[in-house]
Amino acid sequence: MSSERTIEITGETVEEAIAKGLAELGASASDVIVEVLEEPSRGMFGLGARPAKVRLKLFRMPAPAASSPVGPAAPAAPEPAASVVRHDIPVEHEDDTDAIPLLDEMAEVTDESLLDEDVRVARVVLSILLEKMEFNHAEIVVRRAEPGRDGEAPPWLLDVIGPNLNPLIGRRGETLTALQYVTRLIASRELQHRANIVVDIGGYKSRRARMLRDLALRMAEQAVQSKRVVTLEPMSPYERRIIHLTLRNRADVQTKSVGEGEGRKVTIIPRST
Repeated sequence: MSSERTIEITGETVEEAIAKGLAELGASASDVIVEVLEEPSRGMFGLGARPAKVRLKLFRMPAPAASSPVGPAAPAAPEPAASVVRHDIPVEHEDDTDAIPLLDEMAEVTDESLLDEDVRVARVVLSILLEKMEFNHAEIVVRRAEPGRDGEAPPWLLDVIGPNLNPLIGRRGETLTALQYVTRLIASRELQHRANIVVDIGGYKSRRARMLRDLALRMAEQAVQSKRVVTLEPMSPYERRIIHLTLRNRADVQTKSVGEGEGRKVTIIPRST
């Protein structure tokens, strides 16, 4: 048996998969390095269910069984634990939303066959969250933009529609931001990869996007006429991106984000002529 032998094994739990792999290799835990490739997932309503998957690398030959000594048996030494490397699923930070397209460019997708596993699982997660929050009357509409010029797949948009949904938006969209974060987090854990999902409430983000583009144009004119830097109110990463994109092709101003955390904001700087 090669000391470099590597196998991949699945099981209902990580521990079961490791035990099956050790049995197949005829090795003990101290003889292998275990890499956890996928954590087990029970899924939701049959979606996203998967077993644990591990990779075992045999880095030394198993020790031969020792012959039984004469006299009372010595107490067995505790079995060393296997060296386990876990691949954590990255949690998406809100700054990652700088990469998403403008939401009012997204079209509704009604053909279920066009939906991939990411959006199916995320839709179930969001439905459960809405039910727990007692918004049972809400409906989820799936939207998506056309692929960009670079061919990168755009995110899926889950737009929650229905009456009396303002509490889901919250002050300056704070509740909506939290709902999107939790939906992505749970969906990513279920899928075992980052879920490419955006959540909106009744087109709020689309309306906000149009308002921010108008604001950017007005404040750019003010900066040029006054020849002074104009500083906007603190905004989310997505809202800051709208300002940057709206003004990026103008020759008379440039934009720059300043500040930290929730206080991060966009400044509009007139260019010297």
